Amino acid sequence: MAEKPPVIESLPLPPKDAAVVAASVSVPPSPARADSAARQQPPSNSTLWQAWLTPLREHPLLRPVVALALLLLVDVIFLPGFLHLEIKDGHLYGPLIDILNRAAPLMLASLGMSLVIATRGIDVSIGAVVAIAATVAAVLVNAKQPLPVAYAAALGTALLCGAWNGILVAGLKLQPIIATLILMVAGRGLAQLMADGQIITVYEPSFFVLGSGYLLGLPVSLWVVVAVALITTTLLKKTALGLFIQAVGLNPVASRLAGLRTVTLIFGCYVFAAICAGAAGLMIASNIKSADANNAGLLLELDAILAVTLGGASLAGGKYHLAGSLVGALIIQTLTTTIYSLGVPPEVNMVVKALVVFLLCILQSNEWRAMLRRWTRRSPPGGRA
Repeated sequence: MAEKPPVIESLPLPPKDAAVVAASVSVPPSPARADSAARQQPPSNSTLWQAWLTPLREHPLLRPVVALALLLLVDVIFLPGFLHLEIKDGHLYGPLIDILNRAAPLMLASLGMSLVIATRGIDVSIGAVVAIAATVAAVLVNAKQPLPVAYAAALGTALLCGAWNGILVAGLKLQPIIATLILMVAGRGLAQLMADGQIITVYEPSFFVLGSGYLLGLPVSLWVVVAVALITTTLLKKTALGLFIQAVGLNPVASRLAGLRTVTLIFGCYVFAAICAGAAGLMIASNIKSADANNAGLLLELDAILAVTLGGASLAGGKYHLAGSLVGALIIQTLTTTIYSLGVPPEVNMVVKALVVFLLCILQSNEWRAMLRRWTRRSPPGGRA
């Protein structure tokens, strides 16, 4: 039999030699330990600022809020007492309150226009619907009809106008701008026929509450806008309705093949836009205490489209921001107030709005953005490519 090799037992090292060996052997740390060590290190100030500023820069409300803040800063500098507020008979008065009150009809119209544009549509009949609703309400109030009946009839007429647009766009597949252009022309003519070509003056005091009344110190019109905005936002965020509208705007064919009722959704958006326009008409008539079929809501549809685009919505559809639309309406009203208060001719207001629309269209152009990217990537002269 072969002899077994002798077993050599390892002898314990002295404490001094063990420390030397442990120091000479470097064991790489495990990835888990490295990660935990990195987590334990406190982040630098630059990292914290980047983590806080990155989502802020990407927020869709950043640019409209900054634009509104700059306009208000100009007003504060050049208009003494612009921030002055006073309380009379429990009501707040001041330039800021006036801007909110006068912007309320445009904010309502912008809410409805936001959903229409989100479905790749456009509604240029908003101003005509405003004139129709205001005329219907004024005629019924002067006929001694109860105020709720007059308001219901005006909003019902606006609903029928929206249904007409919805049938033409969603049902007959007409181009939205052509379909709504029909009501834009015919609707204002219909309002003038109902008013017999005259301005209908209203003397019922209760009719003035919606446009000139106050509730808890603030204008009633502002409370109406807040209520409509909250209800609309809740329906769009808490249900799948908002997602469905975005899907229809992004790709209506794919949405229809996926089972969405695209015709019903588009029809509903035009009806909602018309109801908002009808409510805006009631506010305007209540504020001026009359119904002017010739001038009520004139060019309001253009201001609503501009407010929606200022708020970050895309004219290509599929993207909308209700809060941004409200801020856009405030920007337009603040710009109008600023121009009038500084003594600038009113014609300049239209020129400024035209320039803003032009810049917005350019910035939303894919070709323009691609050109900008090529310019920014171009190497400086004399540098390496």
